[in-house]
Amino acid sequence: MIVDVHAHYHPRAYAEALAKLPSRGASASGFAGGRQPVTDEDAHVHTRLEMMDEAGVGLQVLSPAAGWAPYSEDESAAVAAASIGNDLTAELAARMPERFKALVSLPLPHVDASLRELRRGLDELGMIGVNIHCSVLNRPVVEPEFLPIYAELDRRDAVVLFHPTGNGICSPLVTDFGLNAAVGTSLEDTLVALHLIARKIPAQFPNITFIVPHLGGPIAMLLERLDNQFSMAQRELPEPPSVTARRFYYDTVGHGSHAALLCAWKAFGADHLLPGSDFPVLLNFETYARTFAWIREAGLPDDDVEQILERTAPSVLGL
Repeated sequence: MIVDVHAHYHPRAYAEALAKLPSRGASASGFAGGRQPVTDEDAHVHTRLEMMDEAGVGLQVLSPAAGWAPYSEDESAAVAAASIGNDLTAELAARMPERFKALVSLPLPHVDASLRELRRGLDELGMIGVNIHCSVLNRPVVEPEFLPIYAELDRRDAVVLFHPTGNGICSPLVTDFGLNAAVGTSLEDTLVALHLIARKIPAQFPNITFIVPHLGGPIAMLLERLDNQFSMAQRELPEPPSVTARRFYYDTVGHGSHAALLCAWKAFGADHLLPGSDFPVLLNFETYARTFAWIREAGLPDDDVEQILERTAPSVLGL
């Protein structure tokens, strides 16, 4: 079966809790329900399951989309939102454990509260990993302040899925041109991987499994350039940047681009690529089944296609 590691779920009560966050702007992903089957309404869940069956997806791993992280300077509001979101997402996963698993959302930037919610999500709610967005209120996720979270994740051999925030990497060169979704998110993917490398997070916390979405953005094309111009020796890195980048895992959300998939396959290998859909975002452009079917048409060896679609995700997630 296909395990979709990158699928979004926004229960109504969670959306209401997020709306109370003082620092939350409009949803960057542009959907809160409507025709998109993303809420916890029975009809939406039923439609989601039908789409999964049609696509050959046995299981979705649920997390919030860009603009939907429970992040706020107001700690009590962030904690309340994260708790509601995690409770409701875990409830669906517990009700249909053969079809859904869930990732813990953290009330960042509040470290102690995030550690409590991390432990609650993994130990009490049965969630299988953690979702962290690529920046926290426009701050890098690798700041020293956040290291205790990585230490706890490392202690637990945890899986972390990153996701763009939709902030256009805080650059008017992106946002003023309306390029947040088209380019900004891919740049966020690349930057979070490079931030991890630059701050030596994987070396400090080697037991964490990192998943970067959207084929890692353009990072697959930059490995040799990184080794040349982000020097291991000059930066006192434990290994060349390209080696660390190849330790990460990358999901296949690529808008049907064979070129992007082939580049990532050549750069990282089939055993470091795993299925993702960005559900329900790509439903604006293609069917859910198509989001996976195109991978079989890219010209990869059959065994590598099966590795990507069938084997990598269960192995990485311990399913």
